[in-house]
Amino acid sequence: MLAGKIVWITGASSGIGEELAYQLSRRGAKLILSARRESELERVRKACASPDLHRILTLDLADVDGMPETVSKALALFGKVDILVNNGGVSQRGLVMDIPIDVDRRLFEVDFFGTIALTKALLPAMVESHSGYIVNIASVAGKVGPPFRSTYAAAKHALLGYMDALRCEVNQYGISVTNICPGFIKTNASINALSADGTPFGRTDEDISGGMPVQKCVAKIVAAMESKKREVIVAEGIALVSYHFKRLFPNTFLKVFQREADRRIREF
Repeated sequence: MLAGKIVWITGASSGIGEELAYQLSRRGAKLILSARRESELERVRKACASPDLHRILTLDLADVDGMPETVSKALALFGKVDILVNNGGVSQRGLVMDIPIDVDRRLFEVDFFGTIALTKALLPAMVESHSGYIVNIASVAGKVGPPFRSTYAAAKHALLGYMDALRCEVNQYGISVTNICPGFIKTNASINALSADGTPFGRTDEDISGGMPVQKCVAKIVAAMESKKREVIVAEGIALVSYHFKRLFPNTFLKVFQREADRRIREF
């Protein structure tokens, strides 16, 4: 179902977004690749299976007011967008007491408000055509709130709730919504994460270094897109166990999880 589809991927310059570009290109999709860095987007486009079929469109998710204009540019590239993959965002590493409120706001602007502003701006075109598909790359942190990622977890919790409500509202127009919750994936997420002072964290932490290969993660995401599942957990190891443990036994999980959190906080 992906061959020939116009797929717009945000955060396409690295990590999950970059690998999505490669795997979707091999399936015959036509891509709009968006992120802030044009040079990196061009690198990804050229590395795709059919680079001439794809276009790049720079996008800063923090520029909420600019979303209607960006959507107009995207629609002009191919005449429509069949699938929007809301993948762009930034992670976080820091203690709640050390993080000023302006850094919290920056995270929410990118991870929540930027994503929903882009979605809202594109929705009228999907409603008019009575077709469309919105895929949101959230996180297991949107289900379980881990230490050092307080605002990131809050933004992903908010995104999941928002998109669940949106799914109910747009079903009547033939629009589908899928929420993807990856666990720890081997990307540059922790290197680019915001530390307490708002600067890049700058290093790979143990969770990410031991995480799922990005190629395996994206293969599961593509499979979920092909079947249009409503929600998919893409995780293994402690992330997957934590998700199911909290879902089934929330109070016991939180008690056990606290002991591990205490250890990590002492070592942070």
